Amino acid sequence: MKEPTRPPMPRASSAGALLRELLGRWGMEAKMREYRAWAVWDEVVGPQIAARARPAKIRNGVLEVRVDQPVWMQQLQLMKPKILSRLNEHLGESVIADIYWRRGRLEQSGTAANTGSGVSSIRRKVPLDPEEHSAIEAALAPVTDPEVRQGLRSLFSRQLQSAKKPKS
Repeated sequence: MKEPTRPPMPRASSAGALLRELLGRWGMEAKMREYRAWAVWDEVVGPQIAARARPAKIRNGVLEVRVDQPVWMQQLQLMKPKILSRLNEHLGESVIADIYWRRGRLEQSGTAANTGSGVSSIRRKVPLDPEEHSAIEAALAPVTDPEVRQGLRSLFSRQLQSAKKPKS
């Protein structure tokens, strides 16, 4: 007697697919596309410029970059069209509309989490209610890696805090 065949098991989702789904639920896909600029910055500009200029925040497609010396700001302004073009090329789409150079002290690390990532201290202070915390934890339930889980928790919290910030 032949054993009944069972339907094939559904294939497990990749971490990338899971992240895209979570970000889609939270309406954060566009922001994530913008923040990929931090990940490709060093490769786009090279080590010499990266040592002098770091992305600080992004708003409405305008990337604000901190530059440690005025002379470098002037040079980078001349190079802006090329940097902008290469940045969007590395991002795979026209995500960054403009670059604004700002004189300032550079952060030690080039990661979005450590460079301010465009989230002001005002936004961080907006408290989340227990339902919002529960929703974040429910969305993170499938994520097993503690480091990824914590990063996503921070990202989702900031997104909700940003949405709750009163418009000025």
